[in-house]
Amino acid sequence: MVFDIDMIRKVYAALPEKINQAKKTLQRPLTLTEKILFAHLSPGVPVSDYIRATDYIDFAPDRVAMQDATAQMALLQLMNSGRTSVAVPSTVHCDHLIQAHINAATDLQTANTTNNEVYQFLTDVSNKYGIGFWKPGAGIIHQVVLENYAFPGGMMVGTDSHTPNAGGLGMIAIGVGGADAVDVMAGLPWELKMPKIIGVKLTGNLSGWTSSKDVILKLAGILTVKGGTNAIIEYFGEGTETLSATGKATICNMGAEVGATTSIFPFDEKSAAYLEGTGRKDVADEARKIIDCLQADPEIASSPEKYYDRVIEINLSELEPYINGPFTPDAAYPISEFNQIVKEKGYPQKMEAGLIGSCTNSSYEDLTRAASIVKKAKEDGLTVKAQFIINPGSEQVRFTAERDGVLGEFERAGAVIMANACGPCIGQWKRDDDTPNRPNSIVTSFNRNFAKRNDGNPNTHAFVASPELVAALTIAGDLCFNPLKDTLLNDKGEAVKLAEPRGYEMPPKGYAVEDAGYLAPSADGNKVEISIDPKSTRLQKLAPFPAWDGKDYLQLPLLIKAQGKCTTDHISMAGPWLRFRGHLDNISDNMLIGAVNAFNEKTNAVLDTETGEYMAVPALARKYKAAGLGSVVVAEENYGEGSSREHAAMEPRFLNVKAILVKSFARIHETNLKKQGMLALTFVDKEDYDKVRENDKISITGLTTFAPGKNLTVILHHSDGTEERFDVRHTYNEQQIEWFKAGSALNGIK
Repeated sequence: MVFDIDMIRKVYAALPEKINQAKKTLQRPLTLTEKILFAHLSPGVPVSDYIRATDYIDFAPDRVAMQDATAQMALLQLMNSGRTSVAVPSTVHCDHLIQAHINAATDLQTANTTNNEVYQFLTDVSNKYGIGFWKPGAGIIHQVVLENYAFPGGMMVGTDSHTPNAGGLGMIAIGVGGADAVDVMAGLPWELKMPKIIGVKLTGNLSGWTSSKDVILKLAGILTVKGGTNAIIEYFGEGTETLSATGKATICNMGAEVGATTSIFPFDEKSAAYLEGTGRKDVADEARKIIDCLQADPEIASSPEKYYDRVIEINLSELEPYINGPFTPDAAYPISEFNQIVKEKGYPQKMEAGLIGSCTNSSYEDLTRAASIVKKAKEDGLTVKAQFIINPGSEQVRFTAERDGVLGEFERAGAVIMANACGPCIGQWKRDDDTPNRPNSIVTSFNRNFAKRNDGNPNTHAFVASPELVAALTIAGDLCFNPLKDTLLNDKGEAVKLAEPRGYEMPPKGYAVEDAGYLAPSADGNKVEISIDPKSTRLQKLAPFPAWDGKDYLQLPLLIKAQGKCTTDHISMAGPWLRFRGHLDNISDNMLIGAVNAFNEKTNAVLDTETGEYMAVPALARKYKAAGLGSVVVAEENYGEGSSREHAAMEPRFLNVKAILVKSFARIHETNLKKQGMLALTFVDKEDYDKVRENDKISITGLTTFAPGKNLTVILHHSDGTEERFDVRHTYNEQQIEWFKAGSALNGIK
């Protein structure tokens, strides 16, 4: 089935003229990124040589995708927008709320029971507003989108940070908060800061143990977790044509871990083959007709330094397998160095669990390459030494892999096949462990490895690698094992070297599925009633946030001064808290409970200056709110790194936090704060962070003349009667200032 073919044909019919007009206006060749962006300018927005990473531009995306955890809040906001149906094709995917515990069948049954209220709400809202619905078990949002909706040259937003997965098929796909998604679904212009463009030239060919995953693992080490902020990573060079479409998607997916707005590959015959293999020959045929529009102009590759803001070259033929971690995805080590790193840093050497799957690496290709290692190892008399968990990416992938005997190879080796869902990647792994807080090491094919991310244990050292390397290390049970050169002893005491992985880009017999899990929306949404039980602990109707009172913020207490890494997992944890994603009041009880207090180096322990005692962060915020007081959060670099979850912005807003003052923001989180009517501020002088004391009262002045490019002033009122003041920056434009004044972006569109 080809979804939205008429929309795609309409996009393709307009692309050549729009791109030619852009080239004529700018009088220069265009990168692939520029072609797609300029072709998706909102009506009335002129083509111009916009300043990258500075100018805000309005765009008109082609579609929206939402996963079930973030969809709840997005759809609650949509219900307040005044729309009767979505303006662009949109989908909801039930993948986040399924816990990985026993096995696929059992866990799916449990999920359908425990989440029934939420699933029914998502179904009803989808029916009412014309949204496609993918049932629990249908698969992980990004794999399902790649199989069914992604198309070269298109533009999509999704309420998940790994939406860029669709860049593997040449689509500009950007992770956003729910409020941004509502703008698009409501037919409003969608605002984005014109990104920089990082060009990554790929040469050579992958071979042996090296996979597409290793490209982005290496790149993460080069760029770091914030090196791609406000930038799109565009891959080019002859090496791109050697990678499978799902391999390219893997690379684009994990581009989120370097802060990139998105990543993209040019359309080629690998892309066309995947489209045809997933039943979308019509899309492939249409794309071939306008292939020049779906690739960068030839001049770009000849002089990349003239057109990209930064150029990085990676030779695939020389690339080693990489392992990244723990606790951050940019700690990148080639396999040849990793043994030494483990011993030098004292990481637990025993590898206790290997997990293959997630939106990053759960394709048919990934599973077949990993299964080939497991199969040959068993034939050679080797047994798997660590716990082994497999999460297929979609029901189509699972059904096909089961038909072809691929899943059977894992099961015969002792692996457990979990549901086609996110599970362990997002803290939904119920890990049976008698000593849950002990130091231990696991290796996953996921994308993110923050502390507590997988199993809630802060001492689980999670390392990220390719599915192939995960399989090898799981067999060995040893973090220091290097399959490229080391051997293992089999059941006969013989030294055995693991065979190099072999797999299929796509199934030789083609994909198959009995029930993909898709439900089309009701033909008449007006007849659909949406009910939310006022006593529900899972769902809560949204009340508009109050508008700004027109005054400066004066004498606000400091809520917390966060030290070190403060990701969205620290601000609004996932795991067991996912069940409250549709209930803002309840989920606000997890606000900043993972952030480290700079004054005592503890989590969830902040000073109540009134009593002199320490209390939980949300409890103190609620105390201030009840007294009619706002508060301020102070933090360090790349605040809000990680997930697109807007709960990390909505919870502080709900608990009356007035401003977030940091050294720097992650892109999505800064936008989410603005959308919810919050002040997102950065230190002009980062050393001013050190001036903030635990019992300070904080004033923020200049709000009555709030204007683009004009600094605000922070005054620290110390308890000893002294004061310190300094300038702070913001990136608000005129429209965003109106969001602040209205109390939220949604308030401003009613």
